[in-house]
Amino acid sequence: MTRADDRLAAELAGEAGRLLLALRSEGGDPGELRKAGDRSSHEFLAAQLAAQRPGDAILSEEGKDDPVRLAAERVWIVDPLDGTREFGEPGRADWAVHVALWERGALTAGAVALPAEDRVLSTAGPPPAPEPPPPGRPLRVVVSRTRPPALLEELSQLIDLSLVPLGSAGAKAAAVIKGEADAYIHGGGQYEWDSAAPVAVAQAAGLHASRLDGSPLRYNQPDPMLPDILICPAALAGTLLDAISAAGVPHRR
Repeated sequence: MTRADDRLAAELAGEAGRLLLALRSEGGDPGELRKAGDRSSHEFLAAQLAAQRPGDAILSEEGKDDPVRLAAERVWIVDPLDGTREFGEPGRADWAVHVALWERGALTAGAVALPAEDRVLSTAGPPPAPEPPPPGRPLRVVVSRTRPPALLEELSQLIDLSLVPLGSAGAKAAAVIKGEADAYIHGGGQYEWDSAAPVAVAQAAGLHASRLDGSPLRYNQPDPMLPDILICPAALAGTLLDAISAAGVPHRR
Protein backbone atom coordinates (compact mmCIF):
# COMPACT_ATOMS: atom_id res chain seq x y z
CA MET A 1 0.00 0.00 0.00
CA THR A 2 2.86 2.37 0.73
CA ARG A 3 3.92 2.71 -2.91
CA ALA A 4 0.33 3.42 -3.87
CA ASP A 5 0.22 6.14 -1.20
CA ASP A 6 3.43 7.66 -2.57
CA ARG A 7 1.93 7.79 -6.04
CA LEU A 8 -1.36 9.18 -4.76
CA ALA A 9 0.40 11.98 -2.88
CA ALA A 10 2.33 12.94 -6.03
CA GLU A 11 -0.71 12.73 -8.29
CA LEU A 12 -2.95 14.81 -6.03
CA ALA A 13 -0.30 17.47 -5.39
CA GLY A 14 0.39 17.74 -9.11
CA GLU A 15 -3.28 17.94 -10.06
CA ALA A 16 -3.99 20.55 -7.39
CA GLY A 17 -1.06 22.53 -8.74
CA ARG A 18 -2.48 22.45 -12.25
CA LEU A 19 -5.83 23.59 -10.92
CA LEU A 20 -4.10 26.52 -9.22
CA LEU A 21 -2.19 27.44 -12.37
CA ALA A 22 -5.42 27.54 -14.35
CA LEU A 23 -7.02 29.73 -11.70
CA ARG A 24 -4.01 32.04 -11.60
CA SER A 25 -4.08 32.44 -15.37
CA GLU A 26 -7.51 34.05 -15.09
CA GLY A 27 -5.99 37.00 -13.20
CA GLY A 28 -8.21 39.35 -11.24
CA ASP A 29 -7.92 40.95 -7.82
CA PRO A 30 -4.90 39.44 -5.99
CA GLY A 31 -6.74 39.18 -2.69
CA GLU A 32 -9.69 37.36 -4.22
CA LEU A 33 -7.32 35.17 -6.23
CA ARG A 34 -5.54 34.09 -3.05
CA LYS A 35 -8.82 33.24 -1.32
CA ALA A 36 -10.03 31.30 -4.34
CA GLY A 37 -6.74 29.41 -4.55
CA ASP A 38 -6.81 28.33 -0.91
CA ARG A 39 -10.45 27.28 -1.14
CA SER A 40 -10.43 25.47 -4.48
CA SER A 41 -7.27 23.49 -3.81
CA HIS A 42 -8.50 22.45 -0.36
CA GLU A 43 -11.87 21.36 -1.73
CA PHE A 44 -10.19 19.33 -4.48
CA LEU A 45 -7.76 17.57 -2.13
CA ALA A 46 -10.36 16.90 0.55
CA ALA A 47 -12.79 15.43 -1.98
CA GLN A 48 -10.15 13.24 -3.62
CA LEU A 49 -8.81 11.90 -0.32
CA ALA A 50 -12.31 11.22 0.95
CA ALA A 51 -13.05 9.27 -2.23
CA GLN A 52 -9.75 7.40 -2.58
CA ARG A 53 -8.81 6.90 1.08
CA PRO A 54 -12.20 7.03 2.85
CA GLY A 55 -10.92 5.49 6.08
CA ASP A 56 -8.18 8.07 6.60
CA ALA A 57 -8.33 11.35 8.53
CA ILE A 58 -7.26 14.71 7.09
CA LEU A 59 -5.47 17.69 8.64
CA SER A 60 -5.54 20.65 6.26
CA GLU A 61 -4.58 24.27 6.77
CA GLU A 62 -7.86 25.31 5.15
CA GLY A 63 -10.11 22.73 6.83
CA LYS A 64 -11.73 22.48 10.23
CA ASP A 65 -9.60 20.40 12.57
CA ASP A 66 -11.31 17.13 13.46
CA PRO A 67 -10.14 15.74 16.84
CA VAL A 68 -10.81 12.21 15.53
CA ARG A 69 -7.48 12.43 13.73
CA LEU A 70 -5.67 12.01 17.06
CA ALA A 71 -7.00 8.47 17.34
CA ALA A 72 -6.53 7.67 13.65
CA GLU A 73 -3.74 5.42 12.39
CA ARG A 74 -3.47 7.26 9.08
CA VAL A 75 -3.72 11.03 8.66
CA TRP A 76 -3.17 13.04 5.47
CA ILE A 77 -1.52 16.37 6.33
CA VAL A 78 -2.00 18.86 3.52
CA ASP A 79 -1.30 22.49 2.71
CA PRO A 80 -3.50 23.17 -0.32
CA LEU A 81 -1.60 26.35 -1.20
CA ASP A 82 1.68 26.97 0.58
CA GLY A 83 2.79 30.49 -0.21
CA THR A 84 -0.57 32.16 -0.73
CA ARG A 85 1.09 35.57 -0.80
CA GLU A 86 3.42 34.57 -3.64
CA PHE A 87 0.61 32.85 -5.55
CA GLY A 88 -1.11 36.23 -5.80
CA GLU A 89 1.98 37.99 -7.15
CA PRO A 90 2.34 37.65 -10.94
CA GLY A 91 5.52 35.91 -12.03
CA ARG A 92 6.49 34.44 -8.67
CA ALA A 93 7.28 30.73 -8.68
CA ASP A 94 8.00 30.20 -4.95
CA TRP A 95 4.67 28.65 -3.92
CA ALA A 96 3.71 25.00 -3.59
CA VAL A 97 1.14 22.32 -2.79
CA HIS A 98 1.88 19.87 0.05
CA VAL A 99 0.40 16.39 0.47
CA ALA A 100 1.80 14.06 3.15
CA LEU A 101 0.71 10.87 4.90
CA TRP A 102 1.36 10.22 8.58
CA GLU A 103 1.00 6.63 9.77
CA ARG A 104 1.32 5.39 13.34
CA GLY A 105 3.84 8.01 14.38
CA ALA A 106 5.83 8.56 11.20
CA LEU A 107 5.61 10.28 7.83
CA THR A 108 5.41 7.54 5.20
CA ALA A 109 4.57 9.38 1.98
CA GLY A 110 4.70 12.92 0.71
CA ALA A 111 4.82 15.21 -2.27
CA VAL A 112 5.65 18.87 -2.85
CA ALA A 113 4.31 20.24 -6.11
CA LEU A 114 6.02 23.31 -7.54
CA PRO A 115 3.37 24.18 -10.13
CA ALA A 116 5.12 27.22 -11.62
CA GLU A 117 8.14 24.97 -12.31
CA ASP A 118 5.97 22.11 -13.60
CA ARG A 119 7.66 19.81 -11.08
CA VAL A 120 6.62 17.48 -8.27
CA LEU A 121 9.14 16.26 -5.70
CA SER A 122 7.87 13.14 -3.98
CA THR A 123 8.63 9.99 -2.06
CA ALA A 124 7.46 8.05 -5.11
CA GLY A 125 10.82 8.86 -6.72
CA PRO A 126 12.91 11.10 -4.47
CA PRO A 127 15.87 12.87 -6.06
CA PRO A 128 19.36 11.89 -4.92
CA ALA A 129 20.69 13.76 -1.91
CA PRO A 130 22.63 16.86 -2.96
CA GLU A 131 26.35 17.08 -2.38
CA PRO A 132 27.53 19.10 0.62
CA PRO A 133 29.03 22.49 -0.27
CA PRO A 134 32.72 22.67 -1.13
CA PRO A 135 35.08 23.97 1.57
CA GLY A 136 35.44 27.74 1.64
CA ARG A 137 32.09 28.61 0.10
CA PRO A 138 29.49 30.34 2.30
CA LEU A 139 26.52 28.16 3.20
CA ARG A 140 23.46 29.15 1.18
CA VAL A 141 20.59 29.31 3.66
CA VAL A 142 17.02 29.86 2.47
CA VAL A 143 15.01 32.20 4.67
CA SER A 144 11.63 33.89 4.66
CA ARG A 145 11.47 36.85 2.30
CA THR A 146 9.19 38.67 4.78
CA ARG A 147 10.18 37.31 8.22
CA PRO A 148 13.78 36.05 8.27
CA PRO A 149 14.48 34.54 11.71
CA ALA A 150 16.54 36.70 14.06
CA LEU A 151 18.78 33.74 14.87
CA LEU A 152 20.39 34.02 11.43
CA GLU A 153 22.16 37.19 12.55
CA GLU A 154 23.67 35.26 15.46
CA LEU A 155 24.55 32.31 13.24
CA SER A 156 26.29 34.57 10.75
CA GLN A 157 28.77 35.45 13.49
CA LEU A 158 29.65 31.76 13.82
CA ILE A 159 29.37 30.44 10.25
CA ASP A 160 29.90 32.07 6.86
CA LEU A 161 26.37 32.31 5.48
CA SER A 162 24.74 33.58 2.31
CA LEU A 163 21.02 34.21 2.81
CA VAL A 164 18.59 33.33 0.02
CA PRO A 165 15.10 34.84 0.53
CA LEU A 166 12.21 32.74 -0.78
CA GLY A 167 8.47 32.60 -0.29
CA SER A 168 6.76 29.41 0.81
CA ALA A 169 8.11 26.78 3.18
CA GLY A 170 7.76 24.21 0.43
CA ALA A 171 9.80 26.30 -2.00
CA LYS A 172 12.53 26.73 0.62
CA ALA A 173 12.71 23.04 1.44
CA ALA A 174 12.63 22.19 -2.26
CA ALA A 175 15.63 24.44 -2.87
CA VAL A 176 17.63 22.32 -0.42
CA ILE A 177 16.30 19.03 -1.82
CA LYS A 178 17.28 20.14 -5.35
CA GLY A 179 20.74 21.30 -4.22
CA GLU A 180 20.05 24.96 -4.98
CA ALA A 181 20.60 25.84 -1.30
CA ASP A 182 22.50 24.17 1.52
CA ALA A 183 20.07 24.55 4.41
CA TYR A 184 16.63 25.67 5.43
CA ILE A 185 16.61 27.15 8.93
CA HIS A 186 13.35 28.46 10.33
CA GLY A 187 12.57 29.59 13.86
CA GLY A 188 9.65 31.96 13.54
CA GLY A 189 6.62 29.70 13.85
CA GLN A 190 5.06 27.12 11.55
CA TYR A 191 2.39 24.45 11.52
CA GLU A 192 2.51 20.75 10.70
CA TRP A 193 1.11 21.31 7.19
CA ASP A 194 3.95 23.72 6.41
CA SER A 195 6.62 21.04 6.80
CA ALA A 196 5.12 17.53 6.71
CA ALA A 197 5.35 16.96 2.96
CA PRO A 198 8.72 18.72 2.54
CA VAL A 199 10.16 16.69 5.43
CA ALA A 200 8.83 13.41 4.02
CA VAL A 201 10.51 14.11 0.68
CA ALA A 202 13.71 15.46 2.23
CA GLN A 203 14.14 12.40 4.44
CA ALA A 204 13.40 10.06 1.52
CA ALA A 205 16.19 11.86 -0.36
CA GLY A 206 18.62 11.22 2.50
CA LEU A 207 18.62 14.72 3.99
CA HIS A 208 18.59 15.61 7.67
CA ALA A 209 15.39 17.12 9.09
CA SER A 210 14.84 18.01 12.75
CA ARG A 211 13.85 20.67 15.22
CA LEU A 212 16.47 23.38 15.78
CA ASP A 213 17.62 21.64 18.96
CA GLY A 214 18.10 18.39 17.05
CA SER A 215 14.99 16.68 18.42
CA PRO A 216 12.63 14.82 16.07
CA LEU A 217 9.82 16.53 14.19
CA ARG A 218 6.54 15.06 15.46
CA TYR A 219 3.29 15.17 13.54
CA ASN A 220 -0.40 14.62 14.22
CA GLN A 221 -0.09 16.31 17.60
CA PRO A 222 -3.04 17.86 19.51
CA ASP A 223 -1.58 21.31 18.81
CA PRO A 224 -0.44 21.40 15.17
CA MET A 225 2.03 24.23 15.84
CA LEU A 226 5.55 23.06 14.96
CA PRO A 227 7.55 26.26 15.30
CA ASP A 228 11.05 25.50 14.06
CA ILE A 229 12.90 23.30 11.60
CA LEU A 230 16.28 22.49 10.08
CA ILE A 231 16.64 20.73 6.73
CA CYS A 232 20.15 20.18 5.33
CA PRO A 233 22.49 17.50 4.01
CA ALA A 234 23.35 14.99 6.72
CA ALA A 235 27.03 15.98 6.53
CA LEU A 236 26.16 19.55 7.61
CA ALA A 237 23.73 18.67 10.40
CA GLY A 238 26.27 18.46 13.22
CA THR A 239 27.95 21.75 12.32
CA LEU A 240 24.65 23.61 12.00
CA LEU A 241 23.08 22.14 15.15
CA ASP A 242 26.20 23.04 17.15
CA ALA A 243 26.11 26.59 15.81
CA ILE A 244 22.39 26.93 16.50
CA SER A 245 22.94 25.72 20.05
CA ALA A 246 25.84 28.18 20.50
CA ALA A 247 23.57 30.96 19.25
CA GLY A 248 21.30 30.21 22.19
CA VAL A 249 18.18 29.03 20.40
CA PRO A 250 15.71 27.86 23.05
CA HIS A 251 13.88 24.55 22.88
CA ARG A 252 10.18 25.17 22.27
CA ARG A 253 7.63 22.52 23.11
